[in-house]
Amino acid sequence: MTPTIVILGRPNVGKSTLFNRLAQRRIAIVDDTPGVTRDRKQADARIGGRDVTLVDTAGLEEAPPDTVAGRMRQSSEAALRAADLVLFVVDVRSGLTPADRAFAAWLRKAALPVLVVANKAEGRGGIANAMEAFELGLGDPVAVSAEHNEGLGALHEAVSEVLGAEPEEEAEDEGAEPDPDRPLRIAIVGRPNAGKSTLLNALMGEERMITGPEPGLTRDSVAHEWRDATGGRVRLVDTAGMRKKARIQERLEQMSVAATLGALKEAEIVILVVDALLGMDEQDLRIARLAEREGRAIVIAFNKWDAVEDRAATRRALDDTLTASLAQLRGIAVVPLAAQTGRSVDKLMPAVRAAYALWNRRVGTGELNRWLEGALSRHQPPAVEGRRIKLRYGTMPKARPPTIAIFGPRAEDLPEDYRRYLVNSFRETFEMPGVPIRLQLRGTKNPYAEE
Repeated sequence: MTPTIVILGRPNVGKSTLFNRLAQRRIAIVDDTPGVTRDRKQADARIGGRDVTLVDTAGLEEAPPDTVAGRMRQSSEAALRAADLVLFVVDVRSGLTPADRAFAAWLRKAALPVLVVANKAEGRGGIANAMEAFELGLGDPVAVSAEHNEGLGALHEAVSEVLGAEPEEEAEDEGAEPDPDRPLRIAIVGRPNAGKSTLLNALMGEERMITGPEPGLTRDSVAHEWRDATGGRVRLVDTAGMRKKARIQERLEQMSVAATLGALKEAEIVILVVDALLGMDEQDLRIARLAEREGRAIVIAFNKWDAVEDRAATRRALDDTLTASLAQLRGIAVVPLAAQTGRSVDKLMPAVRAAYALWNRRVGTGELNRWLEGALSRHQPPAVEGRRIKLRYGTMPKARPPTIAIFGPRAEDLPEDYRRYLVNSFRETFEMPGVPIRLQLRGTKNPYAEE
């Protein structure tokens, strides 16, 4: 079984920088602002010659349980309970603080292997200052500078000594075939305080993300693997709320939105969480259009449905908005639910799986051309500059999303309204509601034109 290494420490000691360095890729947002990391984040890594699961956590702080800092600490404590090894990070520039000493005493009682990582120890002075961490009573500190990539070799060796050599059965699996059970990649997006993290917790059946009434609690995109009712693997990514671009001024929020956009582009299905009490506004539509432009299938989770008084009017208003402002995703799936209580949450994944199946669907060339012939007979292409455009045949070069390529002389000159007609006709004929459809028009050259 893959061991789990958890990185702990007070805020702003460089845990996320160390996490990114050990994972060998930029996963966690890093900023000088204390408390950037609020939810635990994990990644597969190779440390000390072992394949491990590496977990980044929120900064440890003494705070009441009902505060944001208190909920962050509870999340870190939950990660600690699943740990095989703890990397306790301290900042040698600022020296040991009373909080460091208090948390070291707490770790000594946890009966877990702990390595003290004395971070920001670049240069000779830094290594000398790292020796102060001896007094924590957790063994020899390992002096590193995660930002400058110094001392990481010694940290790998220390981890190897604690975890030991890789078991033979794990080593034999190195040449095995990759796991065919590839997870379905889902990004949960929406405005701040729409209930994205609460929905992720409800789907997984445990408190994996920090939640609360405060908007903007989630600052980074955090992935969790899980198996749904079908038994299939799912990679859920909770993201930071996306406000209107004009309101985003702080650098940290800009990085949070950039992480959200990255998660959206990597996803296969996007769950757009909409607050049913506020309705679908222009920002929700912008997010949906962005997902459509990226070619992602979308399912709308209409959250806080249990608190809506006039449900018929609310649903009618949503349908009107979708019809008028999101016609390119006609028939998009909408699941009214209440993430806080778990009501109707079980209906979301079947809708996601159905949208995923349509997003992957391919149509045979013969069937596609019979549709094209019927569409042309019902509505001939218009004349452009006095010459009628003739469409010869079509094919479907790819799915994910469904993409149609139609060939004919001057096909690329077709006006936008006729392109929409073809897309809508294709969607209705092959029953693909709510799925982005790509239409590629490819002109054919007349071999005798130059003569």
